[in-house]
Amino acid sequence: MNPIRVLVANRPRLIRELVSATISDQPDIQVVGEIQQETEMENAVEQMQPDVLIVALDRSGRLPGSCESILLKHPHMRVIAIASDRNSSMFYRARFHIESSEIEASEAGVLGAIRGTVQPAERLQ
Repeated sequence: MNPIRVLVANRPRLIRELVSATISDQPDIQVVGEIQQETEMENAVEQMQPDVLIVALDRSGRLPGSCESILLKHPHMRVIAIASDRNSSMFYRARFHIESSEIEASEAGVLGAIRGTVQPAERLQ
């Protein structure tokens, strides 16, 4: 079985390193890269072809703007947005539309979303 490929992006360095260290210990998950700038995300997704993109959740609690176009181009991919300052996380995926679901702001919640065991509950426009 191929590992789940994860790209960690758009986080403060310390949080990005903590997220990467936490999930890289999982035998079924491979961190394929880390990027700092939101402007690098689309290119990094094209190059690294991750199954999951982990980003910072914006202040409004909505899907980061750059992620919508990435999800529409890569509907197989899932996005996990984490707000460490508010202890909240969201999970997004695209089908024929983009869906979201609040996930537990914990290692178990993020790992569940990476593994696809969290089912989005809300449809976004």
